Amino acid sequence: MEDYLEDEKRYYSIGEVATMFDVNTSLIRFWEKEFDIIKPKKNKKGNRLFTPKDVQNLKLIHHLVKERGFTLKGAKSKLKENREDTARIAEVVDKLKMIKQALGEIRKDLD
Repeated sequence: MEDYLEDEKRYYSIGEVATMFDVNTSLIRFWEKEFDIIKPKKNKKGNRLFTPKDVQNLKLIHHLVKERGFTLKGAKSKLKENREDTARIAEVVDKLKMIKQALGEIRKDLD
């Protein structure tokens, strides 16, 4: 997930966040309503501004719901009971995906 975040950026628009996870902005808004750990700031126009912490929390939600197939209720429960393990597992999955991609590129270069 760290690959998604720019080092100096303090806030991300909802469009940027949706692009990070390859989902619609409506899903980000829905998750915001469903999960109390997502608390974007809003500017004077009412546009959502997501912090890096919000993005990390969305990453966990995305991992549980989209990658592991949890229901929203199950994801909420998992985040409440064991958030740190969930974060570690999501990080391992990300690293494994990067390794798989790198190996695929090496294989393509060898062919």
